[in-house]
Amino acid sequence: MPKVLIVEDEEPLSLLLRYNLEAEGYSVEVCARGDDAELRLREDQPDLLLLDWMLPGISGIELCRRLRGRTETERLPVIMLTARGEESERIRGLATGADDYVVKPFSVPELMARVRAILRRAKPEVVASVLRSGDIELDRETHRVRRNGREIHLGPTEFRLLEFLMTSPGRVYSREQLLDGVWGHDVYVDERTVDVHVGRLRKAINRGRAKDPIRTVRGAGYAFNDQFAVAE
Repeated sequence: MPKVLIVEDEEPLSLLLRYNLEAEGYSVEVCARGDDAELRLREDQPDLLLLDWMLPGISGIELCRRLRGRTETERLPVIMLTARGEESERIRGLATGADDYVVKPFSVPELMARVRAILRRAKPEVVASVLRSGDIELDRETHRVRRNGREIHLGPTEFRLLEFLMTSPGRVYSREQLLDGVWGHDVYVDERTVDVHVGRLRKAINRGRAKDPIRTVRGAGYAFNDQFAVAE
């Protein structure tokens, strides 16, 4: 699921946004302060940031400026939410690095359309219905996985694990990050559970002479390696 971080101090609005985003299948977190959001973004990066202009702690415009100054977040998609509709303020927000600028009060369906448009442009892999890498194809809508044309049957957890890894080929995820991304923040499972499900996933997708696309990084975690190929 694409991850969206909402940074908004108006609780009714943040609840409304969260409800609508989750209804469309997004994973959503909410921060009410700019400084709290800055700390959260240093721990983990969402796929998109909905950022209010006026915030306690650090203003949204200052947070956006800081994010654009860091290598890790310089390309993070940002939609600025604000009550300031003047042209000069819109220009200021966009010049600071926001990808889009939405003036309150706004239409929720329009905002959802803007979210989808930015994600399609900036991170097509998180909204694509079919993920392909190497000889593996994963269809999010039908929940089917094929390798070299042959269908592979996966359990729900192994499917989510493969989907999560395939959205960022080459990126190394720690066991804790995989727990958050696949199982969710509200579910408590031991980190060893990740190893068990990675083992099951490998057993299902690596048959015959097919090479293992999942790379174990000692002391760090796991990554999906899209440079694999079927052995000669």
